[in-house]
Amino acid sequence: MREPRVWQRMLSGRRLDLIDPSPLDVELEDIAHGLARVARWNGQTEGAHIFSVAQHSLLVAAIAVHLEPEITPSHHLATLLHDAPEYVIGDIISPFKTVIGDAYKAIEARLLAAIHIHFGLPADLSAAAKRAIKKADRQAAFLEATRLAGFSREEALKYFGRPEPLPRTIDAMLEPWPIHVAEERYRREVTTLISALSSQRRTI
Repeated sequence: MREPRVWQRMLSGRRLDLIDPSPLDVELEDIAHGLARVARWNGQTEGAHIFSVAQHSLLVAAIAVHLEPEITPSHHLATLLHDAPEYVIGDIISPFKTVIGDAYKAIEARLLAAIHIHFGLPADLSAAAKRAIKKADRQAAFLEATRLAGFSREEALKYFGRPEPLPRTIDAMLEPWPIHVAEERYRREVTTLISALSSQRRTI
């Protein structure tokens, strides 16, 4: 019997092993390309384009900055990368996660740790950082659910909690972008934060 393949070939030429992912096989180009093509809500959203995980990640990061204006570049970068494993495994919708249980979590955690290490972040974030990212993520989910995915406000309040008031600039981020726009904006934002982190480390 041939040994089953547990790696994914990337367009960069990298082979990312899902069982033992190496930070050396992580590339920003692959992440941006993949996330811009993965649809949130299983594609069940309004608009001429999918609402991609790349666009969702930028939305979550913008909300996080609003909630915590003094956010550090490393925390900001971690927020942008919070769903980065989905460039390999896709966006598993919450109902399916409930059905299959926690089997996917170990794979997701290993991938995220490798991604973090590649970008110079701790493999595992602090509990406070995780809570802050989760809070911004749930706010984004509420907005997406009610504005794009057909949820009533009452349903969204039940599953995602009550959102805080957000600036009007957030509204523009709820109009689904073409794939190439989401990819480029995500890549540019991550690159900017990597440069900020690099400058910060040189001054220490």
